[in-house]
Amino acid sequence: MTDDDLTQGPIMGHFRRIALPAAIGMLFSTLYNVVDTFYSGYFGTEAQAGLAVGFQAFFILVAVGFGTGSAMSALVGNAMGRKDTSDARHLAAQGLSFAALATLTMIVVALFAGPSLIAIVSEPGAYRDAGQSYFNWLVWSLPGFILAYGANGILQARGDTVSMQRALMVAFCVNVGLNPLLMFGIPGVVNGLGFNGIALATVLSQSGVACFILYRVFSREMMSDIRLPEFVPSIAKYTEIAKQALPSSLTLFITFASGFIVQYALKDYGEASLAAYGITMRVEQIFLLPALGITIALVPIAAQNYGADQHDRVREAFSLCWKMGVIAMALAFPFLWWGGGLATSVFTSDPEVIEIGALFLRVEAVILPVYVFLFSANSLLQALKKAVWTMWIGVYRQIIGMAFFIWLLTSVFDFGLTGVRVAIALAVVTGLMLSFAVVHRVARDRIGGLRAT
Repeated sequence: MTDDDLTQGPIMGHFRRIALPAAIGMLFSTLYNVVDTFYSGYFGTEAQAGLAVGFQAFFILVAVGFGTGSAMSALVGNAMGRKDTSDARHLAAQGLSFAALATLTMIVVALFAGPSLIAIVSEPGAYRDAGQSYFNWLVWSLPGFILAYGANGILQARGDTVSMQRALMVAFCVNVGLNPLLMFGIPGVVNGLGFNGIALATVLSQSGVACFILYRVFSREMMSDIRLPEFVPSIAKYTEIAKQALPSSLTLFITFASGFIVQYALKDYGEASLAAYGITMRVEQIFLLPALGITIALVPIAAQNYGADQHDRVREAFSLCWKMGVIAMALAFPFLWWGGGLATSVFTSDPEVIEIGALFLRVEAVILPVYVFLFSANSLLQALKKAVWTMWIGVYRQIIGMAFFIWLLTSVFDFGLTGVRVAIALAVVTGLMLSFAVVHRVARDRIGGLRAT
């Protein structure tokens, strides 16, 4: 397969070609999680709360895979912009071995730290036990997740988001069939695993995704003459990858760690609030898909053009990205504001969970456009090889700001559940202000500012 040159042709055309498959792929990834949430409902509110807790803990460990993917998208994209195929190939090989070592490390961390992570955000009881059991099974899907995301960054750098789209579509279909089969078994033939069957279905399907994505990477033209020594860890290349990957990984780690802050605050309001939080996160992800697809596309487009010193095209790509995203999120507002209760009721018949879910989604409807600029800023910073700033923005927005506003609105003013959700919104809005200041400064130093010169 040949690689795509994003330094030529209309920017809008590149967005359409890259963002649409990325958004579709993420739609099926989100629907995958929605299916898990739906099937966990067969085991009651405790199981749904356990799923939310276990999933949150697990995805902290997967952060290294997202970070490696972001690093590959930016670094390989920069190399392609410079027309340095040899360096792009070597970076890809080093990125894959980096991801393999990271996978082994995260498995060890999961085995030792898993119970502590679960205990932080749950109270002793049935839902904590369900969350711990789910997590224990899910650990064995780490190779599939980390290797798939790391390798997919290489494909994204070359303008290929179709491969992951296809893999996630197939994984979704497989998951729909595997979940009931592994949960309930075949009567008279084999017993099911109950709630744990959901996790085993993820292990099997995600391993398939990783195998397919790795196959697609090694089918690329630039990998045709790859040699085994290029995979041997190089201190120089690992350092280059780590400088880009670790801030991105920590940014995602912070994102999921913020979920622990929210869940810690919600556990005082009972398992219904935790179940509602897990459900509304799935619903929110569906409506964020257009913005996520667009901002994913920004990384390779901006990275290649930055590598080629075409700064006007970088500015144009950033401007188009956040404008298209804001429009998409504005269209989502009425569905979340007026339909939040209906959306929550798809997953549960518990009236308390439905009421809390509707409240959470109304607040989310207001702040969705703010997320778009934050995601766009993070993508631009990655493309300009300043991913470290995404970490510091995340530290404020998702740790300091969130913890402060939750404390203020629940402990000082006693606004209860409403205070928790409004606190998250305030952290997002103030994070936007910080993000704008950082992007403005970095763009001024790297590409002469955000406005055309």
